[in-house]
Amino acid sequence: MERLDLDMVILNASELLTLKGASHTPKLREDLNELGIIENGGVAIRGNQILAVDTTKNIKRLVKPGSRPRIIDAKNQTVMPGLIDPHTHLAFAGSREREFVQKIKGATYMEILESGGGINVTVKATRKASKNTLVRLGKPTLNRMLEYGTTTVEGKSGYGLEPKHEYKQLFAMRDLNLIHPIDIVPTFMGAHVIPTKYKEQPEKYMDLIIDKMIPSVSKRGLAEFCDVFAEEGIFDIDQSRRILLAGKKHGLTPKVHADEMTTFGGAELAAEVGAASADHLLKVSKQGIRALAKKQVVAVLLPATALVLMEKEYAPARDLIKSGVPVALATDYNPNCMTESMQLVMTLACLNMRMTPAEAISASTINAAHAIARAHLVGSLEPNKQADIVIMNVPNHSHIPYHFGVNHVNKVIKAGKLAYSAQ
Repeated sequence: MERLDLDMVILNASELLTLKGASHTPKLREDLNELGIIENGGVAIRGNQILAVDTTKNIKRLVKPGSRPRIIDAKNQTVMPGLIDPHTHLAFAGSREREFVQKIKGATYMEILESGGGINVTVKATRKASKNTLVRLGKPTLNRMLEYGTTTVEGKSGYGLEPKHEYKQLFAMRDLNLIHPIDIVPTFMGAHVIPTKYKEQPEKYMDLIIDKMIPSVSKRGLAEFCDVFAEEGIFDIDQSRRILLAGKKHGLTPKVHADEMTTFGGAELAAEVGAASADHLLKVSKQGIRALAKKQVVAVLLPATALVLMEKEYAPARDLIKSGVPVALATDYNPNCMTESMQLVMTLACLNMRMTPAEAISASTINAAHAIARAHLVGSLEPNKQADIVIMNVPNHSHIPYHFGVNHVNKVIKAGKLAYSAQ
């Protein structure tokens, strides 16, 4: 056995969850429960990469005599891939706690939006904020995400709704990506809602998105994905299709906010345009589920959003899984859903969508990586992948969603470096 110069070794994990074997295609059906567990496991790291994943005994044998790697003892703890949050609205200003009270009193999301609240409130605050202000506000958000075990996050624009302000959000996320350990994957979402200025002339706003914003975002390399809120009273299916195909023409992979408030055909559209993911899906139809399964579009489910909307029914995770749709989870962090915790999301997925703890972990790691085209790099603990690793202070994986309302993270290793430690 070749001895290696190593920079870090993790040893003695009670459970080491590798999530191996799904880097090329997402986990489906029963495979979601297969976590690739190694008992008394260890990880060997050099630079920013994983070199080996094995039992502690075998990892110890790899260490070259005389070398002095950093040793992290994970005894009685669970080691797993860094959590991946594939749906957030990361860069914004202002807050909407007043609407929180309105919802408690019975107001719906659409009623609040139509009365001038909702997204419109955040748009006003975000337009007033400078790029540097958005960066300043984004840092503590990312810090909290990191502390809760998230190592890669997708971030959408959509609170500018004018070219310069949409670009400002994307530039802010680019700056945050340079200065913060978390990797940020950018999405352009100028099609979040029709802004007040264009309420009576929606086609003019469509032209602005398609003819100006999308080409400029692509040319500047500001985003990888193009998202649209396909929903009754927001962007209809034809408008959504035109926006997504325009984005695709300019190299932006489609994503869809689909079938959240009504059964609207968003899932079918996502399959039609070859989207990376269809997100929300609370009201997805049987036909939509079949379309997603056929095209292997990742269903990104957002149970924290259903919680804050006080929905009686959550996304049909069991039907999606049974039908062979790849399922992922995300926080939907935004002013309407203020949580940075993927641990909480896993608990909600288990309790309100009847996912098993293992399914929730697969959906928060390797399948979430597939939703943002990062599964070749992160989402599992395998040789040659980036060393994004979370050490949870729990004896086994089921304990993570079982004991909720606390932070189980002991340490976070990001790209081979200790990025957070609770001790």
